Amino acid sequence: MVEASLGSARFFRRNGPHPLAVVANTAGGVADDRALLLEGVGPLQTAGPTEVSFLDNRRYTSALDRTSAGAVIVHPDMAARVPPTTAAILTSEPYAAWARVAALFYPMSPPSPGIHPSAIVADGALIDPSAEVGPLSVIETGAEIGPGCWIGPCAVVGSGVTIGRDCRIGAHVSLSYALLGARVYVYPGARIGQEGFGFAFIKDGFLSVPQLGRVILEDDVEVGANTTIDRGSSRDTVIGAGSRLDNLVQIGHNVILGRCCVIVAQVGISGSTVLEDFVRVGGQAAMAGHVRIGQGAQIGAQAGVISDIAPGAKVLGSPAQPIKDFFRQIATLKKMAKGEE
Repeated sequence: MVEASLGSARFFRRNGPHPLAVVANTAGGVADDRALLLEGVGPLQTAGPTEVSFLDNRRYTSALDRTSAGAVIVHPDMAARVPPTTAAILTSEPYAAWARVAALFYPMSPPSPGIHPSAIVADGALIDPSAEVGPLSVIETGAEIGPGCWIGPCAVVGSGVTIGRDCRIGAHVSLSYALLGARVYVYPGARIGQEGFGFAFIKDGFLSVPQLGRVILEDDVEVGANTTIDRGSSRDTVIGAGSRLDNLVQIGHNVILGRCCVIVAQVGISGSTVLEDFVRVGGQAAMAGHVRIGQGAQIGAQAGVISDIAPGAKVLGSPAQPIKDFFRQIATLKKMAKGEE
């Protein structure tokens, strides 16, 4: 018999059970005072009487009508649709509440303090006693690893790199010329701090330009698997606090990201480009070097940005242009194509 796929005990450590009142408080919501002990989480379609589910997208309202979940996190507008056998946890932000509740039942495993016997730690490296250093990892001289950190297997922490408290560095990550704040999570295979793509043209070919900057990852940054972030050449490459980078993202030298930017998979950002706070970039978009993206701008998937983008603008296409203009052109082309048939 195959066990439930969500929160499989083979891979995830479950915490609990928890009373309904504790779950509602964690969600930041309100619920009635019925006596209910909850043991885990599950989707609306399969959650049982001791599990918590949620509804955020109203397209799945029919699943709410039929759910057997013990409790459901919903917006107050949907309270009347919750079956009488199910406790409603009411909140204006159901998805954020679901994230907190899921973490209550399935908390991230804490590090097991200590250095694995197969790890190589150079003289002069400073590792807090509460940190965990995994097998076959390499910690070079002058590196500093803060309290509560977890360093995965085969990771390389280069000379002089500093890692703040409660960071998680995944398997096969390489860190060089980098300063990490607190609670930074670098997923497996990421490369951070390597030389940027910088060279001068000379008559015989190319002359490499020394890359003398660093990479700074501020607090609460997440860097996806196999993402690469080049160190700066003439200034630091900076990823602002709270930003999220998906897998397979390329960040060039001297790039600066503001706070809470979201960069989706396979995006490429060329050198010396600046993204202000809260910019969102869709998958496979590309940005030329030395452009500035204004605060809160949204760049659609596969867009090609070759000039500055105003704050709050929404652009799409290659070259990138306002979304309304892009779709107007598409509509015009469709009309022209039909006229030629």
